Amino acid sequence: MNLSEPLKQRIEALVRSDRVVLFMKGSRRFPQCGFSSSVVQILDEVLPSYTTVNVLEDPEIREGIKAYASWPTIPQLYIDGEFVGGADIVREMRESGELAQKLGAAGAGGEAKALKITLSASAKRAFDEAAKEAPGELLRFEVSPRFEYGLYFGPRAEGDIEVDAGGITVLVDKGSARRADGVSIDFVDGPEGAGFKIENPNEPPRVRQLSVKKLKEMLDAGETFELIDVRTDKERAIARIAQAKLLDQAELERLEALPKDTPIVFHCHHGGRSRSAAEAFVGRGFSKVYNLEGGIDAWSVVVDTSVPRY
Repeated sequence: MNLSEPLKQRIEALVRSDRVVLFMKGSRRFPQCGFSSSVVQILDEVLPSYTTVNVLEDPEIREGIKAYASWPTIPQLYIDGEFVGGADIVREMRESGELAQKLGAAGAGGEAKALKITLSASAKRAFDEAAKEAPGELLRFEVSPRFEYGLYFGPRAEGDIEVDAGGITVLVDKGSARRADGVSIDFVDGPEGAGFKIENPNEPPRVRQLSVKKLKEMLDAGETFELIDVRTDKERAIARIAQAKLLDQAELERLEALPKDTPIVFHCHHGGRSRSAAEAFVGRGFSKVYNLEGGIDAWSVVVDTSVPRY
């Protein structure tokens, strides 16, 4: 691909927009490929802040950055306007210590702030009981870039950060540190049995499940939200919810231009395709995104039996 001068100028402006810039799939809080996620995890160990550019949002930038760096893949890391490399090179530089050297002062002070993790009384009791089955091991807490949690007993590891959570020692790896700060852990009884409940103020918005009964209530109350059908034209010819709009290219562009706090409900036949669409919109920064549980099939069974099932 030959870079046009306007595109080259756009890319150079992005590259120089911050001292450390990562061109990736997704965002720092919501990586959308394993390679991008691995680089985010490495940078999070040493940097309190840096800029990410989501190439999935701009096909021109996605292809142009490859030509700009003469590098065929994403992610791409730039430091001080200079191309550093992709996922494998960043990992090798981390292991050799070269990455910390190159970052210099930008990576300093990343651990200055003491982490805080709060355990409820019931959580402490549960951990005290579990510790009896793991002599010599300590409680470990992990938070992946996608905010998936690991909570288990294990040995210390190099680089661990030790947190005093009200008398119980919790070990947190460097990559999880910023995502783990401020977490509260409770132990609760629920319909499916007892388990740990984790509340994390750092966690980005997630797709919320919406029942067909609740959707009916929202429609009847005249609430303001977008109802989007991600099925095919052929399926919509068989059955549809009257207020739903088809997600075609024009509708996609309209939705992407809406304020990021616009409530959006996605539906399909049974809920699978619409969940994927909903997750994509969360990745674009929308904060109030819902997936219709059971899809139009559940709507036909529970709310409006006049809508055909197929």
